[in-house]
Amino acid sequence: MRRAFAAGLLLLAAILQPPRAMSWGDAAHQAINREAAKKLPPEMPRFLAAASGRLAWLGPEPDRWRSPLEKPLAAAQAPDHFIDLEELSWLKTFPPDRYGYIHAVEDYRAAHPAAHLPPAEKIGFQPYITIEIYDRLKVAFREYRLALREHRSTANAQANAIFYAGWLGHYVADGSNPMHTSIHHNGWAGPNPKRYSTKRGLHRKMETAFVNANPEVLRIAPLVEKPVRLRYPFEDYIAYLRQSQSEIERVYRLEKAGGFDGRGTAASRRFVRRQVARGAQMLLNLWYTAWVESAREP
Repeated sequence: MRRAFAAGLLLLAAILQPPRAMSWGDAAHQAINREAAKKLPPEMPRFLAAASGRLAWLGPEPDRWRSPLEKPLAAAQAPDHFIDLEELSWLKTFPPDRYGYIHAVEDYRAAHPAAHLPPAEKIGFQPYITIEIYDRLKVAFREYRLALREHRSTANAQANAIFYAGWLGHYVADGSNPMHTSIHHNGWAGPNPKRYSTKRGLHRKMETAFVNANPEVLRIAPLVEKPVRLRYPFEDYIAYLRQSQSEIERVYRLEKAGGFDGRGTAASRRFVRRQVARGAQMLLNLWYTAWVESAREP
């Protein structure tokens, strides 16, 4: 009797548990990390390219932290996956760190109560988690260089660098998805003169169901070029997010034309493939920049 009751509770929990929010789906996250690893230039340490399998596996890692079974973890890192840029039209220059950004949002909220601006965690921290992990990767590369110079084992520095590089890939990939940069992240929000879909579920439909039904959109190798050193990594990443956000209406136009139903359309497949490739290119650029910058001593 007790076993039957326990089994019933488990079944009920499975039914009531909300579906895990995904971002691009596991397949696209893995493809972005794997393709970036394939395009690493020869001047970067070979251990990173040799870890392409692990880097790919780490692509979806932060989505594994979103289970209701780990509520504190899920709640703490949920805002890292997105930023609603429409809410920040008043913010001319992003503060360089997370806490400066939080203070800027709270100062604006206090000065403009009629604007009904949400708190910072509701707007999102996407660029901040990205630059924080980028800095971690840079430190790991620096420690690797130091271990080489001192003829010590590089194993620990390598392990850190691989984890940070894979972890970084998740958020960079999120940033290539327009729905992670907009208030219109799961159905059109607010005034809707063009009658775009307001149904919840479009987010998952585009980035997971559509990608899984069209695996060719993950064949991005021809679209990913040699890495370039980013002169201003944080500012360049903000520009990357703004470019993604500029495509949000295109997502809804494609959806309106049936672009994400089953096989969708040629236009929707081109669009998603291009956005996935943008993610791999930016990730590769950040890895390369972190390596080059790691040669500088503090």
